[in-house]
Amino acid sequence: MESRILVLDGNQRASLAAVRSLGSRNLWVAVAESTATSMAGMSRYCKVRATYPDPYESPRLFFEAIVKLVNDLDISFLLPITEATTYVLLRYRDELPQHVTFPFPRSDSVEKLANKNELFKYATIKGVPVPETLFCENAEEGLRKLGQIDHFPIVLKPFKSKILEDGHIVSTRVLIAESAEQARSYLASYNFFSYPFTIQSFIAGTGQGVFALYNHGKPVCYFSHRRIREKPPAGGVSVLSESAPLNDALRLSAEHLLGGVQWHGVAMVEFRVDHNGTGYLMEVNPRFWGSLQLAIDSGIDFPWWLYLVCTEQQMPEVKWRQRRVRWILGDLDRLIIILKSPNKNYSFGQKLIEVLRFFQPGLQTRHEVNRWNDLRPFWFELRQYLRALRR
Repeated sequence: MESRILVLDGNQRASLAAVRSLGSRNLWVAVAESTATSMAGMSRYCKVRATYPDPYESPRLFFEAIVKLVNDLDISFLLPITEATTYVLLRYRDELPQHVTFPFPRSDSVEKLANKNELFKYATIKGVPVPETLFCENAEEGLRKLGQIDHFPIVLKPFKSKILEDGHIVSTRVLIAESAEQARSYLASYNFFSYPFTIQSFIAGTGQGVFALYNHGKPVCYFSHRRIREKPPAGGVSVLSESAPLNDALRLSAEHLLGGVQWHGVAMVEFRVDHNGTGYLMEVNPRFWGSLQLAIDSGIDFPWWLYLVCTEQQMPEVKWRQRRVRWILGDLDRLIIILKSPNKNYSFGQKLIEVLRFFQPGLQTRHEVNRWNDLRPFWFELRQYLRALRR
């Protein structure tokens, strides 16, 4: 029987990477999004495009639409990409048609890692370094515990980036407070602090991640990369990155966490490495990541290998190679941010250097979205980008 795969969140770059990975293996792939058209849906490897209700506005209607798509298209493998779609499907997973493969472990395993309040308690038991942490159930408790803090900055970290309620999804964000006064202002201003969160010490250092694929608690492969440029420049989404050797200490920490909950599927474990080389746990995301294409180009084809694991097929030999990948429109955005910055942040000379660097990405750099054998996703992304600039 032919496998039929449905990839959700078609406007995500990771969705496009997954569609290209699986479609290039001659697998039948459909793409769905809450919009009529999407970047991944424009790929030559997409057989069918579909839409669903916005999961943020109506999680239950979204789920019912996915079940209908699974049945109508005879889908055998369901692959959400973002946290929002993943969490909705996890909540109602018992109602999914039995014939469809949903590549995630038990919901309690996901909750133990995705819920940051639970994660940091669990990590401490496992001996994984975490920042100094105060656990808070709501803003009122947070205001009381601010009195225990005598050093700043601090980090206010909601227990989840997407909080699933019965009728909608609440989006949160991590906030850095430079003073107690600023922390109190944040707690009073953002309604998501009515949910559990942590107050953590700020770790100065660099962000590093371990990307993993697990098969019922056993590691299949790991991957790591180095961020060369980010948007915004001070730290954010990677726009130019390259594969890098795996940090053994970080890999071991990731192994303690993922193996301990019998993880199944992919996961992204993020750390902050300080000047002493200690990797402090930041979060674990039970999903694919933005720079997925870099791993694929480097020989670690996570979407294809995830499919092989879940369909109990033989795995190929892992052969890692160094590659560099650039998201060109994200890199352009970064350059614009720098050029618009006041001279106190970037001098004229620094801005000129950034312009030169933008036009010299390196001969071995591959583009993440714009690929000669599959250009329509880039033209779609470019049109959306230009429309946004005109607003």
